[in-house]
Amino acid sequence: MPPVAADDEEPPQVSAQAAALIDVASGRILYEKNADQRMRIASLTKIMTAIVAIERGNLDDMVVVGPNAYRKEGSSIYLELGEKMRLEDLLYGLMLRSGNDAAVAIAEHIGGSVEGFAYLMNEKARELGLRNTHFVNPHGLDEEGHYSTARDMAVLTAYALKNETFRRIVATKVHRAPWPGQPWDRVWHNKNKLLHFYEGADGVKTGYTKLAKRCLVASATRDGRQLAAVVLNAPDDWNDTAALLTYGFTRFAPVELVRAGDIVDEEPSAHGVVRYRALRSFVYPLKAEEMAHVSSAIENRLSRFPWEPPAALRLELGGTPIGTVPLAVERPEGDRLRFSAYWRAFWRAV
Repeated sequence: MPPVAADDEEPPQVSAQAAALIDVASGRILYEKNADQRMRIASLTKIMTAIVAIERGNLDDMVVVGPNAYRKEGSSIYLELGEKMRLEDLLYGLMLRSGNDAAVAIAEHIGGSVEGFAYLMNEKARELGLRNTHFVNPHGLDEEGHYSTARDMAVLTAYALKNETFRRIVATKVHRAPWPGQPWDRVWHNKNKLLHFYEGADGVKTGYTKLAKRCLVASATRDGRQLAAVVLNAPDDWNDTAALLTYGFTRFAPVELVRAGDIVDEEPSAHGVVRYRALRSFVYPLKAEEMAHVSSAIENRLSRFPWEPPAALRLELGGTPIGTVPLAVERPEGDRLRFSAYWRAFWRAV
């Protein structure tokens, strides 16, 4: 469906020093402000802590709380020394209550030490292409050399939200976890207020330290579209993220630029018509006025050699690549016979 907002609608003015808004499915950045400025990110760090733990750990593992985790400064879920808790429950304590003690317990269980886990975090950052991100700890307390950017945090969040376990945890409003030695369970309420007052809100993480100031990553889903907003050093963080999400939902709409099975081009050959058919669909968020600036071109037409990539449709917006779609090349019968004869002759020669 096409965008319905007015073409001259301006992006929101936010209080944040840096901000970014991302379309989760496509990875397109829809809004940015100082998005590549390296900054402290406080407990937004725990987004990386959680996804690394989910991917590398077993949710049913029993994690032993060691002395480094016990009474860790800052926000806490009040773990007891020597206490055992399921990794999955610790992840809820990490993401809903921002427990620094949970972060250290998780790090030591998965990475062997805080330093070992930080290595895994930075390895994941490199894998995701987060060029302006470096982690020193799993909780986000202010420390030299621990930083990221609004853009990198948006990319990381979009990646994490594609993980079913992560998505379920950060959307949870209340979680109960066993409390050994007590007649009642621990009950954790999510600190993310947007879950209660913003339509479609489903994550992600709050953050604050004296140096980082107020930070927030917030996500929401409407009509099957999920967006995530990042604000760093944002005095009005709740309203900033709500305004950015609303801007993304009203100003952009997903447009199916290519549909799986469609013929995207034809060209004549000696024996008939060669057709290029899309092997998958391609959907991209666009403003109404951007449609006129979308272009496409076929790469590797009629490739003849196995080391060449197959045909693909390259899509651009205003000259900037936005994606590719693999193509099936349908040749007429005469072309196929000639192609087979070519390769039989080639292999006999070698």
